[in-house]
Amino acid sequence: MNPHNVAENVRSSEPHQEEMTEICCTYCIHSPVPAVKSCLHCEASLCDDHQKVHSKEEEHVLTDPSTSLQNWKCSIHKELLKYYCPKDAICICVSCNLAGVHQGHQVEMLDEASKKKKGTLRNILQKLITKREKTEERVRSLEERRRKAHIKAAEEVERVTALFIDMRRRLDDLEKRVLSEISSQEEKLSLSLSDVIQKLAIKKDELSRKMRHIEELCNMTDPLTVLQDPDIGDLCDPEEGGGDEDTGAHDVGTDVIKGMIHKGLSDIITYLPTISATTPKRKRPQPQSSPKQRKILLLSGTNYGGDGVIVRTGNVKMGVTAAEEGGINGQGPADIFLDVNTAGEYILITNDRKTANGAAIKQNYPETAGRFQGHQVMSSNNFFSGRHYWEVEISRSGLWMLGMCYPSIDRRGDQSVIGDNDKSWSLWGGQGSNNQYSVRHNSRKIQLPDNISSNRFRICLDYEAGQLSFYELCDPIRHLHTFTTTFTEPLHAALYVYDGSVKILGGSSCWKKLKTVIGEAFKF
Repeated sequence: MNPHNVAENVRSSEPHQEEMTEICCTYCIHSPVPAVKSCLHCEASLCDDHQKVHSKEEEHVLTDPSTSLQNWKCSIHKELLKYYCPKDAICICVSCNLAGVHQGHQVEMLDEASKKKKGTLRNILQKLITKREKTEERVRSLEERRRKAHIKAAEEVERVTALFIDMRRRLDDLEKRVLSEISSQEEKLSLSLSDVIQKLAIKKDELSRKMRHIEELCNMTDPLTVLQDPDIGDLCDPEEGGGDEDTGAHDVGTDVIKGMIHKGLSDIITYLPTISATTPKRKRPQPQSSPKQRKILLLSGTNYGGDGVIVRTGNVKMGVTAAEEGGINGQGPADIFLDVNTAGEYILITNDRKTANGAAIKQNYPETAGRFQGHQVMSSNNFFSGRHYWEVEISRSGLWMLGMCYPSIDRRGDQSVIGDNDKSWSLWGGQGSNNQYSVRHNSRKIQLPDNISSNRFRICLDYEAGQLSFYELCDPIRHLHTFTTTFTEPLHAALYVYDGSVKILGGSSCWKKLKTVIGEAFKF
């Protein structure tokens, strides 16, 4: 009997052998012994002992133990597969190479072809590893972004919650003040009316007495007594005393109450954008100009002034892009509100806090530590980071100045005028300057071209870059000047108006809508 068949019969008679995953020696029929090699020619597996006595002839090719030995033979010629045909991507035998369909094809030995394919697979594996690492890095980046977004959202929730808490507190305070004023006016009116009522009661008694006396006189028959009555003069002029009594009292002042509500709500509305405009932001690194950049600026019309201030004058294209596009980082103009507590005694601020008018008569403003003397005012909101811009419309008459200043600017004396100190930067113009335009900082004047025709201007601030730029809003927009320095304090918008007006344009419409809604609700 063929030993191979005997071994197969033995394995088939043992049911548990199907469940064994270990390959056993084909020739060990009495007990299963693990195989260490398989012979492709014999299609048999060999243990260590049978391998030693197995044929060493060339056609007996030994390989690692395998249960699929048939896969190593050609399905057509039943010969061992020895070559690989790259053209057809298939393993072939000697007969396929010499006389079969692969005759004349360039073939490779299996080991050589396997090495090449392994090399290709390793390259693919390395690329996949790189892609996986990039994917993991992307996942980590997105997770970090999500974490930061969560933190940012939590901060915004906290900020908005604090904002509305403060709004409610301010509204509660306003309600208490208004109710207190109503109660106070009611009490004053009540006391005044009580006094008038008491006087009228006395007058009523006096009139009753005179009426009785007149009735007595009318009933007398003695004419001498009637004619000689000593009170006859008073009795003949019942209108003495001026008719209706002047009460000296007034109704509860609804105009006063509306005025209080109007001012309180205006203060709140003004306060809101101040918070959003002064929300701290992460500062960007200060840009440094290289010699090459300095040369480019010189070629583009840039001049270098003293005190570390770089100035640019003329229709310079650099830095104009954001202004020409009408916004910075997709934002509109900043919502600037003028601070009435800083307004000089010769300047009038409109109720919406957007327009400053020069006044010929000195205004009776209460004294405050932050109030300018004369014709100057600054904004209530300030900027200490980021990029912002705001626009103004000026009148042709008078003298005006517009720019930005530090809150530590002097409020008295000639050195308090914006542009005449090291704490402010300004653009000057108007009929009061003979229609000559200039920019100023620390009392240093730089004359601008005299062909400025527009009455609208834009001021752009890049705090981290230390740049404050002025533009004429003509078509196309025209760059007038840029100051470059290092800002050390928050910046406020500042205006000087003499016999004319300056109006701040634009701003966030949401506050206007809020004010309109509140105004409609309270009918003012």
